[in-house]
Amino acid sequence: MKHNKKIFKTRLLIFVFSAILILSGCVTKQNEASLSVVKTDAEKPTTKPEVHIMDFSNENQNVIYLAGGCFWGLEQLMQSIPGVIDAQSGYANGIGEKEAVYETILKGNTGFRETVRVEYDPEQVSLDALLLAYFYVIDPTVENRQGNDIGSQYQTGVYYTNDNAKQTVERIAELERSRSDKFVVEIGPLLNYYPAEEYHQDYLEKNPLGYCHIPWEEIKLFSNLKIDPGDYQKPADEVIKEKLTGEQYYVTQQSGTEYAFYNEFWDKFEKGIYVDIVTGEPLFSSKDKYLSSCGWPAFTQPIEEPSVVELEDLSHGMQRIEVRSRAGNSHLGHVFENDPESPNGVRYCINSASLRFIPYQEMEAAGYGYLLDIFEE
Repeated sequence: MKHNKKIFKTRLLIFVFSAILILSGCVTKQNEASLSVVKTDAEKPTTKPEVHIMDFSNENQNVIYLAGGCFWGLEQLMQSIPGVIDAQSGYANGIGEKEAVYETILKGNTGFRETVRVEYDPEQVSLDALLLAYFYVIDPTVENRQGNDIGSQYQTGVYYTNDNAKQTVERIAELERSRSDKFVVEIGPLLNYYPAEEYHQDYLEKNPLGYCHIPWEEIKLFSNLKIDPGDYQKPADEVIKEKLTGEQYYVTQQSGTEYAFYNEFWDKFEKGIYVDIVTGEPLFSSKDKYLSSCGWPAFTQPIEEPSVVELEDLSHGMQRIEVRSRAGNSHLGHVFENDPESPNGVRYCINSASLRFIPYQEMEAAGYGYLLDIFEE
């Protein structure tokens, strides 16, 4: 599964990185850009270069700045998403205006992050969708590196220029933070930004075989998505409590499990879709549902892969992969491989209490008409 591969790659990178540090005999830590004074000598205090603060008050409201490792791949990913008007590679939130050149940034002591400026049309794609796509392809638990790239210029970060974007960024960051024991993505205002050199712009368009730390399969995946998570935002907890039954709240909000066989959908196969009972975000389709002897609803795959989040689960003395909804972070169940009953060997074992079923004939009226064609494939 995608999640298991990420865990393995992350642990391997940590081992290699640690070995390099031990052999070198020293560990350096990137200092954040600040207006501080460092006394290197009692008689000759040295002032660090100042952060050059730019004025972004006239910036387009529908722009976000994303640092996610090498900007070549992230720029390509964002450009592939329908509704993105433009994506530009650049350098953000560093020290010293003259330091924003690639050769200097490579030295790793400028504080600049390789950052992609993303301008989008909110009528076609939400900021939620862009941010959740970003978090889908990065590892938010590692500092100063992504993929094979190591250095402070590869530190992850999301930088905003207006209050509306700030609210959305902080809401999504809190959602992502709750899914991980460690979260080191920088979240804050954009202080400065400089476009990268021309040869960096549209790099993978110019060099189709060039290096990209984001798998091409994921870039292609996000170019064909229909479900926008911005349409299915998670409500406040008091609203959720009022909306759900005790069992539904227990399952979705407290990671509970309902009884096998004694649940609503385990043996139901009517044509339609299954949505997150908390947010309404579409998750699974009847065409991917099969009868499983486990006693819970079983699916071979979600409607769209990014609509569910897979997390390592070591609870109850077991090693499993938990499945949560993308926008609502509802606990759904677990996913298993090598299931002999599954047509493709994969079983998404999902609690009925986490789902609401929308019959095919009611999808249009319920606002899911845009997904009717999945039954024509």
